[in-house]
Amino acid sequence: MARKRPTINDVATASGVSRGTVSRVLNGHANVSLAAELAVRRAVAETGYVVNRAARSLKTSRTGSIVMVLSEPQERLFEDPNFSVLLRVATNQLAERDMSLVLMIAGDRGGRDRVARYLRGGHADGTLLVSTHAGDPLLEEIERAGVPAVACGAVLGRESVIPYATADDHGGAQQITEYLVGQGRRRIGMITGPLDTPGGLLRLEGFTSVLGRKATKRRIVNSDYTQAGGEAAMRELLDSVPDLDAVFVASDLMAAGALQALHAAGRRVPDDVAVGGFDDSIIATATRPMLTTVRQPLAKVAEETVRLLIALLDERDVEPVVLSTDLIVRDST
Repeated sequence: MARKRPTINDVATASGVSRGTVSRVLNGHANVSLAAELAVRRAVAETGYVVNRAARSLKTSRTGSIVMVLSEPQERLFEDPNFSVLLRVATNQLAERDMSLVLMIAGDRGGRDRVARYLRGGHADGTLLVSTHAGDPLLEEIERAGVPAVACGAVLGRESVIPYATADDHGGAQQITEYLVGQGRRRIGMITGPLDTPGGLLRLEGFTSVLGRKATKRRIVNSDYTQAGGEAAMRELLDSVPDLDAVFVASDLMAAGALQALHAAGRRVPDDVAVGGFDDSIIATATRPMLTTVRQPLAKVAEETVRLLIALLDERDVEPVVLSTDLIVRDST
């Protein structure tokens, strides 16, 4: 005969508290004494009780599931180490609240349609937006679905509508540009990310705020946050400014590509051209030479993004979070 599945009544009996107290503990209510909570947690472990998520969902209108929406092609998930950090931290943060994370890719129309159908179907309590581009049509679908959304990095044009947590892109770009100027570099170029993302636009604005009129269009090349894109952009920049003596690249991944292009062109780093990146990802110490870069506290950004979303789900007021960056000096400058 199959063993009977333990019930909430079994937990109440084993812990010596009421069924209502057990329910409050399992649902995360604050008005429970520490002694009662410990007794319930011990009884859950002893009895092997498992929360019936379907029943909880019917009662609370919560699914216990959050969707992380990455608005980039699928290959970017595996190429860029920043995304794995965000995914790992968010998964762990939600697991502490007994919630699950579902990753969905929305890098094209088909992906956006799948996300929209999933949200309209009521399968998620909220969304974590990652690398969302300005004007993304998925944003309207999320609003129509009535699903709370928080962004990792501001969504340009929606800063007052969609709460966000982010590193100080503008300030970090200022830091590294001022450092390059202070090193005596006079012909400084930049490789940007997509300008419909905050990392693309705000890092460019930080760069130009330091250089002023010296930040001419011929010294700036827009790219796509990929290594191949950084390599192509560096070749274009060398063609445009042959006497370039420094370059700020808006991500470490693109900077790795820029280094390849410089080596292929016979330019010594940092003797001929100093190179600075942004992120301080694992790539920064894997390049030769190792990258001077701007460290953004990506794990903390992910934690704050989850915290904001939980606050929204609990119908609490939230404010944007902007975290400071640090300049990390290595051999490339």
